[in-house]
Amino acid sequence: MSWLLVFFGASVLIALTPGANNLLGLHHGMTHGVRRGLAGLLGRLTAFTLLITAVAAGLGQLLAASETALTIIKWAGAAYLLYLGVRILWSTIRRADGEPEAARTTTAPATAWRVARKEFGVAITNPKAILIFTAFVPQFIDAGHGPFSAQIALLGGVYLLAEFLAGSVYVGVGAAVKSVELTRRARRNVDRGTGVVLVGLAGVLATSSA
Repeated sequence: MSWLLVFFGASVLIALTPGANNLLGLHHGMTHGVRRGLAGLLGRLTAFTLLITAVAAGLGQLLAASETALTIIKWAGAAYLLYLGVRILWSTIRRADGEPEAARTTTAPATAWRVARKEFGVAITNPKAILIFTAFVPQFIDAGHGPFSAQIALLGGVYLLAEFLAGSVYVGVGAAVKSVELTRRARRNVDRGTGVVLVGLAGVLATSSA
């Protein structure tokens, strides 16, 4: 049982690391509140569940060993982050200057499905997420603890719990900021910062090794 506790502790530290999904979770918490922020987190966990299933089936190692596949995933992820970042920045431009207050309140909020789809897309196209389940998790596999597939499923479940707890922290912080009721200018600046960071993360991902 001690090996699971060590793995859980390491997983929490990794999951708490600021990244694209956590930044989106923070943004969704600030923009849409706890419910839709958690819906986004569910989309992320769904993507990770698919990756864990692939690793348990033996497909993850093949994917991680394919430079071409990782390169395609890397560029798809970078393009999606760039798209999200530019879209957020464009929304701040549209809301800038003399837009009437009513325009902001009449805009339909994003649905839970749309928020979840965003985080799913970022998670499933992140090669670093693939490496978590093909390089980090297998380090805790021990032949004495049972079949490989069963251990991957168990460790994957533990990592999903860690990811849920860490992601909830970001969503909660974002929702707390939302409750402060920032001025329109402050909210616009926060959105601009989010957009800039997402664009920056897209650049980092695009220039990183596959």
